[in-house]
Amino acid sequence: MQKEIIIAGFGGQGVLFGGQVLTYAAMDAGKEVTWFPSYGPEMRGGTANCTVVIADEEIGSPLVKNPPLAIALNLPSFDKYEELLAPGGTLIVNQSMVDRQAKRKDIHVIFVACNDIAEELGNKKLLNMVAVGALLTALPEITMKDVERVLEAHLPARHKHLLPLNCEALKRGFEAANKVPA
Repeated sequence: MQKEIIIAGFGGQGVLFGGQVLTYAAMDAGKEVTWFPSYGPEMRGGTANCTVVIADEEIGSPLVKNPPLAIALNLPSFDKYEELLAPGGTLIVNQSMVDRQAKRKDIHVIFVACNDIAEELGNKKLLNMVAVGALLTALPEITMKDVERVLEAHLPARHKHLLPLNCEALKRGFEAANKVPA
C-alpha cells in the first residue's frame, strides 16, 4: 500500500500543519511516511502545498506527480490539482473559496465548506482540520482517533486550549464529506 496526498492552498490556511498531522498519524500507526513542504517566499497569502506519502514499505521518493488524494483549499489549488489528480482519485475542495464545479468526471470531488464550518466553530483557522477530517473519508489507513492523538501530542503549547475545537473540526469535516453522494 502506498498513498500519496497533496494539500494545497494559501499560506496561512494551515496547509503545512494539516500535512504534518497526517504524517504524524501515519508514523504513529507504524507506517513509512514522508512530508515534503513547498511554499512561496511571501508565506502568508502566497501559495503553499505539501506532499505526504504513506506506505507499508520504504518510500522511494517524496515527489508525487499524479496523487490519488488531494485537498484544495482555494481556487488556484483546485484549478491545478484537479488536472493532476490520478483517475479515480479523491479531491477534497474548500467550497467556501471555490466558485465552480469540477470539470473532470473521472475523479471523486467532495466539496466541503471548510471556512464556513470553521467560522461556525468560532475560529476560522480550523479550516485545515475540517479539510483533514473530510480527507479521512477517503483514507482508511488513518482513523479519526489517530489524528486526535496526534493533535493532543503535537499541538504547540500555546494552542493546547484549541484541542477540543480541532477535534470537533475534524469530526465536522468527516461528517460533511460523508453527506456528499458517492
